[in-house]
Amino acid sequence: MKKIVYRYSILALLVGLSACERKLDIDPEQSIPAEQALSTSQNIQSLLIGTYDQAGTDDLYGGFLQMLADLYGFSGQASWVGTFTQPREVFNKRIRVDNSFVRDHWINAYQVVNATNLIVDHLHVVDEAERDRVAGEAKFLRALVYFDLVRSFGRPYVSGEANNQPGVPLSLTGILDYDGDLAVPRNTVDEVYTQVLADLNDAYSLLPESNGYYADRYSAQALLARVYLQQGNYTAARDAANDVIQNSGRVLTPTYQEAFNNEANSVEDLFAFQVTNQSGTNQLVVHYATQDLGGRGGDIVVQPAYLALFDSDTDDRSMFFYESSRGLLSSKYTNQFGNIAMIRLAEMYLIRAEANLRLGTAVGATPADDINVLRARANAALKPAVTLEDVLLERQLELAFEGFLIHDVKRTRETIVIVESVGGESTEVPIPYNDNRLTYPIPQREIDANPLLEQNPGYGT
Repeated sequence: MKKIVYRYSILALLVGLSACERKLDIDPEQSIPAEQALSTSQNIQSLLIGTYDQAGTDDLYGGFLQMLADLYGFSGQASWVGTFTQPREVFNKRIRVDNSFVRDHWINAYQVVNATNLIVDHLHVVDEAERDRVAGEAKFLRALVYFDLVRSFGRPYVSGEANNQPGVPLSLTGILDYDGDLAVPRNTVDEVYTQVLADLNDAYSLLPESNGYYADRYSAQALLARVYLQQGNYTAARDAANDVIQNSGRVLTPTYQEAFNNEANSVEDLFAFQVTNQSGTNQLVVHYATQDLGGRGGDIVVQPAYLALFDSDTDDRSMFFYESSRGLLSSKYTNQFGNIAMIRLAEMYLIRAEANLRLGTAVGATPADDINVLRARANAALKPAVTLEDVLLERQLELAFEGFLIHDVKRTRETIVIVESVGGESTEVPIPYNDNRLTYPIPQREIDANPLLEQNPGYGT
């Protein structure tokens, strides 16, 4: 426990403030100067552990980021029935510029970015034997956060176009003194993606093949596959996913159920945030589960439209739900101390299948073979052949409620349909993938503090 407290103290000292806040005037009695805290290899590695902890907080990968991504993308598959107004705004595609969930996503993401920047800036003090690993983990985390920032706050990436629309500010140098002028403009979507790819390729070359609970070489390669798929670079996505499937040593869990609610990484996990009864948070359980399982009663209720997507009566995934007083709830989040799996091997099969299908290739396996690997694991009827529609549907069946939906809507240029009350009657309203309402507003707090930030269209000035 002393190690956990120490690691958190380093993080709080260095990155406890957002990019636009200033230093506190009163230093804690036990504080030490920031440069001194960054002067030893042990302290840099402690900061790295603290950065994982920061990334796994509620507002990022502790659950809110994934939950909001699905609420944003739902088109009848599930409903928000909870009392919190912030997720309801996202579900309704009517987000206010002061939405605290969106604001805190931005704030905590840039706290993680600053921590990773400080680590990279001070690699020279890290023991040589550990330097590559530390650099690789920091760059993996920075890439992960920037990828989700640009997908949420930037315009959709469109393959074959310039992608010079506003993305998010790129900060690549650690900040220790918050008294200076910290105003920075937004970089383009393309510039952010270029940095994400550079960091992940560096991480892949620097990280070991095995690294315990932390990011390793194949964590980076798997995230690269995800990024390439989002860009529509199907050749690179296919090859990265194939590398992971063939060389990472991960295998699918024997059953679909065994991929979830684990207190230790499963054989399928390529990267997961750790949760214990002493540290870490799992907000997915809080909002998906009943009270007896550690939740609020079930704020997200599965609707018949989602169940209707299944084409096999024997598919275990179609039965991976349970009844509550509020309705049908997902069984993916029933252990409040379960780890949060960020990247599963199943996703790599889906990426390889889709990329091979779009390219007319069969690198590693045919698209049908890859889809049937997942369907066999779930006891679903196998398919002799698959279409692109089949593969995209399989993503929804396999990855539902894991934070993929809005990003798949955008990259496949789909339309979301929501129901609004017009003149006292319910009306279906289509929202295309590039509608302004499907991009988060830059938090008003940041707009007020940084005169160089440009607000997204549709959210005022």
